Amino acid sequence: MTTEDVGGERPSELAGEKIGPTPAEIDAVLVAARVLVAVSAGSVATVEDRVALPQLRVLVMIASRGPQNLHSVAEGLGVHPSNATRACDKLVEAHLLHRSDDPADRRNLILRLTESGWQLVHTVMENRRVAIAAILAKMRVQHRSSLVAPLRAFAEAAGEIPEGQLWALGWTTTNASSTYQDHRHNSGPGMFPLTGG
Repeated sequence: MTTEDVGGERPSELAGEKIGPTPAEIDAVLVAARVLVAVSAGSVATVEDRVALPQLRVLVMIASRGPQNLHSVAEGLGVHPSNATRACDKLVEAHLLHRSDDPADRRNLILRLTESGWQLVHTVMENRRVAIAAILAKMRVQHRSSLVAPLRAFAEAAGEIPEGQLWALGWTTTNASSTYQDHRHNSGPGMFPLTGG
């Protein structure tokens, strides 16, 4: 009986014995990881003429969580408040972030993405999807279809990754495409007033 006959599990695993990963399995994941890191870095590079990585981290955090104050930004990204302030100041100057008083507490300033800020985050995430789709398109259909279950199992085995770690790498913790479309739908045509600081 082959591993395919038992759903990809080794006979020893079916008997309840857990065995460790093989060197070939580890190497395969490392090779794939290098590709995904390169894809991620490439997507950030497409906007590096507009924002530095620390500023992109702020944008993806707010895109994921919604409007934030400076304290929340610093805490969420694990940085000193002064660093968060500098990053937000630059984003406001670049018209990617809008800063306004909190109606519930005038001592607080609320930070929201402008339409340009939303577009930038969407561009980064969509570039990643396009790059991955291009790689998948080069694979045989049967190889692509067999990827889904193992990759989902790998992600599940890794467990929940803290949001701050994902934001630090320039990843949103929501589906960027659907969040951006929700934003546009809720704003409606001609309802994008937050274009400046």
